[in-house]
Amino acid sequence: MTLLAAAAAALIFVAMGAFQASLAAGAPLGAHVLGGGHPGTLPMRLRLFSGIAAGLLLGFAVVVLARTGVIGSPVAAASLLGAGCWAVAGFLVLNTLGNLASKSRIERTLFAATTATLALLSGFVALTA
Repeated sequence: MTLLAAAAAALIFVAMGAFQASLAAGAPLGAHVLGGGHPGTLPMRLRLFSGIAAGLLLGFAVVVLARTGVIGSPVAAASLLGAGCWAVAGFLVLNTLGNLASKSRIERTLFAATTATLALLSGFVALTA
């Protein structure tokens, strides 16, 4: 069950990372993020932040997969991976709260549900792996 949770989380992390990468590349989806305050292509500064977010999301996928042993990690990192999964889960709880407070309907519904699911999956992996 833990491997399934990690695989599901990693898949969602990669999908969200791809979405953020598309924003960074200039996709005209600004109305769906950041409260919808920037319809169309995001300004360059926010596109840079989307690029950073894409990298973080891919990093989160690596942490979850490494915690379950799906991908290898140094033996010395084993204790850090549990804490890393909890940190990811905590970050996603805060992200969910931000999404719920958004003026954008897509953020309040789709993104809040996605980040809440990721928080639960990451916490489950941290607890059971």
